[in-house]
Amino acid sequence: MATRARYKRRRVQNRAGIVWASIVVLILVTVVSIKSISLLQKANELQAREETLEEQIEYENARSEEIADFERYTQTRKYIEDTAKEKLGLVYPGEIIFKNTDN
Repeated sequence: MATRARYKRRRVQNRAGIVWASIVVLILVTVVSIKSISLLQKANELQAREETLEEQIEYENARSEEIADFERYTQTRKYIEDTAKEKLGLVYPGEIIFKNTDN
């Protein structure tokens, strides 16, 4: 009978150990799931931010190219002539200027 009691006690202890191990595993799975969800949300936020920054980079590169083009244009004779005509009203000798009187 003593062996039977000992066997029964071990069975109860094994069941309790299995229950505790199952609880611990369940808690670990829950924590990992919650953390993975928050990491996925953060990854999505970072992806959206990366796309926004890439758009800004493209915009700034295009703007930089426009500035470089304008810089090259300002160093030409055509720019100097256009500026002199528009801002200073200068013309070449013998050049005729027509002004619109509808305004």
